[in-house]
Amino acid sequence: MLVLQKNTKTLLWVAALVLLSSCGSIFREKQEKEPLARVGDTYLYKEDMTTFIRDDMSPQDSALFVNNYINNWASKQLLLSKSKINLPEEKLTEFNRLVEDYRADLYTRAYVEALVLQAQDTAVTTAQLRSYYEKEKENFKLSEKLVQLRFVTLPPQFLDKDQVIAKMKEWKEGDKQYLDSIAVQFKKIHFNDSIWVSAARVMEEIPALTNVNEANYLKKSQFFELEDSLGVYLGRVNEVLKINDIAPFEYVSPDIKQLILNRRRLDYVRKLETEIINEATKKNEFEVYGQNE
Repeated sequence: MLVLQKNTKTLLWVAALVLLSSCGSIFREKQEKEPLARVGDTYLYKEDMTTFIRDDMSPQDSALFVNNYINNWASKQLLLSKSKINLPEEKLTEFNRLVEDYRADLYTRAYVEALVLQAQDTAVTTAQLRSYYEKEKENFKLSEKLVQLRFVTLPPQFLDKDQVIAKMKEWKEGDKQYLDSIAVQFKKIHFNDSIWVSAARVMEEIPALTNVNEANYLKKSQFFELEDSLGVYLGRVNEVLKINDIAPFEYVSPDIKQLILNRRRLDYVRKLETEIINEATKKNEFEVYGQNE
């Protein structure tokens, strides 16, 4: 009986060791990563590469990419190791401080941006835009020429050009409707002559207009007809604003909205920083020494 008990205990110990051994093997398999390269005590693992290998890469491309990546990684690691040995101590201290500052900036910036997105009011009324514009009007002087115009581009052999010219000049409601009805025959159209467009943009759309001749055609109340190998360009200019004129409200309102939102963001961040400092001070988590001495 004693022998049986002894044998039973032995079997239990063996079973326990086998179980622990197998469990240890499983745990190691889960924890261990497959290394691709080593420089000193630093390893590059296979899983570090998975995000860089695209599904559309051939085996040859993948192998070449991995080989180049390993060589670049090894070069950086070796240079880093050499730099830590050979650079002056004060330089290393400075670089470590810069790295810590950059790390802190990344975290705090991401956190602040998340708070701003969550809390910031992005609604800006037309009245708010107009009020800002009126107060800051002198700061919205144009750096480029703006025009209001309508134009069409006709194919070179278009048959009813004279009729289109007449409609473009008269521009009554029936004229616009007629031109809209045959717009499929035009190469380009721009009938919204109430919006402001930069002269540079007009010249992109009408190649026959250039920096040399645009002053002759982009004039107030001017009708123009130009032609090149690509087509015939018919246009009627309503209004013109020159460089250093005050920009129209409609043209700068998107910029004003962004300015208002940026100002709100700065105000919110300043308020947030103040609240964080005050809260930390009340909880005795923040303290400045020597100010009352």
